[in-house]
Order: sequence, then structure tokens, then C-alpha cells
Amino acid sequence: MPPSIRAFDSAELAPVGATPDAVRSGRAPWRAVLTRPSGVIGGALVAATLAVALLAPALTTVDPSAFAAEPLSPPSLSHLMGTDAIGRDLFSGVLHGARTSLLVAGGATLLAGLVGVGVGLLAGYRGGVIDDALMRVTELFQVIPRFFLIVVVLALFGPGIERIVLTFGLTAWPVLARLVRGEVLSMREFDFVVAARASGASAWRVVWRHLLPNVVPSVAVLLGLIFGQALLVEATIGFLGLGDPTALSWGLLAGQAQGFLRVAWWLSVFPGLAIAVAVLGVNLLADAVSVALAGR
Repeated sequence: MPPSIRAFDSAELAPVGATPDAVRSGRAPWRAVLTRPSGVIGGALVAATLAVALLAPALTTVDPSAFAAEPLSPPSLSHLMGTDAIGRDLFSGVLHGARTSLLVAGGATLLAGLVGVGVGLLAGYRGGVIDDALMRVTELFQVIPRFFLIVVVLALFGPGIERIVLTFGLTAWPVLARLVRGEVLSMREFDFVVAARASGASAWRVVWRHLLPNVVPSVAVLLGLIFGQALLVEATIGFLGLGDPTALSWGLLAGQAQGFLRVAWWLSVFPGLAIAVAVLGVNLLADAVSVALAGR
């Protein structure tokens, strides 16, 4: 093939001064994530947390609700995290509790992400009356005291995982919507967007193929923060005794430790460490994903 019409390698077309990492991240974002310390550490912590949640029955054969040993036994080889006030194995409780805590945080984050990104894209791209109306609704939700609303909902309708997910998810999206709207407003007159509209692309295609991929890096970081907030809110609800007593979670375990903080330190330390590891892992991974996608 003549040199004039041969296919160029992407490295040859990279901008002057582009680093090899940037070129590689353009080809394989996940490879770029794993080349960063935050991506490696965050990915390992998230993978470990998910593995614990999924494989809890295989990792421990002790029923988390059954009597296992003497009450308030300290950590030992037979019970790695000790036992609680009625003799239940805390290690088994932490492993099984990961399922509920991650389900609540993941569901609330997904709901907030769908609503926030959708509202932000629509408001930023359409502008005008639609933008004004959506931003007024956003401001209304933004001033709602989220935690107290969740407490009121649980007090009125009773404890339940789905109530925490819906209440938190439907009140956590305004910041995400305003972020997405701001980025879309700054990009909708860029040359690549104008060219797409001029070529006859529909509004849906412009938003889906050109605008949405460019807001994903910022969205990834904010979703990581929202996930951490949801996890902490679930833990606080459980600590206050407002969580679902039939659904074992890290928050419920932390709540049960209130009366034994001075005599059984392990009851609060190990659920607290589990929450800290999950929040740290998600935030580190979200930061690495944001940097990798921005390099594209």
C-alpha cells in the first residue's frame, strides 16, 4: 500500500507532547486505571469488598444469627473478630452484613446517577425554559435536609432497605445534575458538537455519542463520593437503631456496639473498618477512572 494512503498508527496521530500513558489510556482506559497507584489500591479494595459480599457463605460456615461462643469473647483464632453481646460470631456478621450495606449504597448511587445525569443533560442541552424549570426543581431538592428526611420517612413508614435507597437516591442527585449541566453548557457550542448537528445527527445521538462521554470523568468522581455518603448514611441509620433489624448490615452491627464501647472495642472497630475500606476503595477507584477517561 502506498505510504500516502496507508493506515496510521494511533501513536503517530497523537498530539505533540502527548505522553505514552495518554496514548495508552486512549486505547484501553482500564489499563490506564491499573497503571496508577490509586487505581491499583482502589481496585483491590473494591474487588475484596465485593468478593467478601458475594462469597460470604463460603468464607465462613458460621450462621451470623446463631450462638457461637461465650458473649463478648475477644478476637481469637476460633473467632477472628470476637463475639457480640449474645455470643454471635462478629466475623460472620461483618461478611454477611457487606451484602446489605453495599446493596443500599449501590442502589442509592445508581438511582441518584440516573436522575442527576438525565436532568443535567436535558437542562444543559435544551436550555431556555426547560433549563430554568429543571434548575428550580433541582434547587428545591437541594435544600431538603436529606438525613432528617430519611429519618422522618423511616419513622412514618417503618424501617426498610428500599425506603433508604429511594429517599437517599431521590435527594442526592441535585449536585450531580448541576455539574453535568455546567459541563454540557460549556460543550454544546464546541466544534465537534456543532459539526454533529450540522451533519444531521439527532439530539439523542449528539447527547449520547458526543456529550455524555465527555462528562463521564467528572460523573465518576462524584458518584464515588455519593456512594461513600450513602454507605455512611446507612451506617448512621443503623447506629441510631432506625435500620431494618431483620437485614444484617454494617450499620446495624455498629449500632449494636453502642452499649459496649468500653468493654468490647471489637464490636465497633471491625464494622467501622469495613465501612472505611469500602469508602476509601470506591473513592480511589473513581479518581483513577476519572483521570484515565479524561486522558481519552
